[in-house]
Amino acid sequence: MKTVQKILAFIGLLSLCALFVYAIQEAPTDENFEKKLINDYNVYALQIPENLDFAGEAMPLKSPDIYERMDKELLVNTYWQSNGLLMFKRAKKYFPIIEPILKKHGIPDDFKYLAVIESGLTNAVSPAGARGVWQIMPATAKENGLEVNENVDERYHIAKSTEVACKYLLKSKEELGSWTLAAAAYNAGNSGISKYLKEQNVSNYYDLLLGEETGRYVFRIVALKEIMTNPAKYGFNFREKDLYNNVPTYNVQVNTEVTDFTKFAEKYGINYKILKIHNPWLREPKLNNKTGKSYTIEIPEKGYYN
Repeated sequence: MKTVQKILAFIGLLSLCALFVYAIQEAPTDENFEKKLINDYNVYALQIPENLDFAGEAMPLKSPDIYERMDKELLVNTYWQSNGLLMFKRAKKYFPIIEPILKKHGIPDDFKYLAVIESGLTNAVSPAGARGVWQIMPATAKENGLEVNENVDERYHIAKSTEVACKYLLKSKEELGSWTLAAAAYNAGNSGISKYLKEQNVSNYYDLLLGEETGRYVFRIVALKEIMTNPAKYGFNFREKDLYNNVPTYNVQVNTEVTDFTKFAEKYGINYKILKIHNPWLREPKLNNKTGKSYTIEIPEKGYYN
């Protein structure tokens, strides 16, 4: 009996020693803990592509100034991961609307990324009063045929506002001579860019000394273009089903006053919230329409909302 007890005691002692050794080996020392953190999360310097362009116009990356500014925008937008992933999701929903309109007007496809940096592909409102995906000011909207008032604001209509943006960009290209300058003018205005070119006696965007916002503007567009064209290269991982899609709709023509959009929506099996999601340009729960104008209201197909 004593022999058995001694054997069991010896086994217990060995087990205790083994546990002690294991605890010493696995104890989270500061050094091991820091090494684990480093291995779990890594931030890398990015390799700038040798050739980058905007709308077919090459970016002079051999200039140290241009290289550093491009590096900054690629880093900022690569490591702002939540925002970047949202851009991919929204682009799947809105680029199919924007792309054919750009093409129709002969605007390079790269300008869809201008809308990305302007608004994040949302109906944003700026402190200066610009609104919608293309951030159009009230005067510019009205000059180009959009209705803007408290009742209806067509700057929130993505197709119509894209048409206006195209008109503005074509005019800028004609006046300034390049697509890069036309993009910069979308931020600073045609007269502003023309003034800077004359004062500084240069002929292209990359030679201009500009304020912070306009100075970063084209670089931000090119950075988003590069990242969104090559998601895996910059660490963005998603499946097709993770992206947002447009809900199919059909059009209803309205050429009279609508006194209550809640009741109007109910006639089509939806509620007021869903009606507004698909028609954000309707700014009030009614439509005055004193002139008998014909409006196209989008109604979602059945089966997409409960």
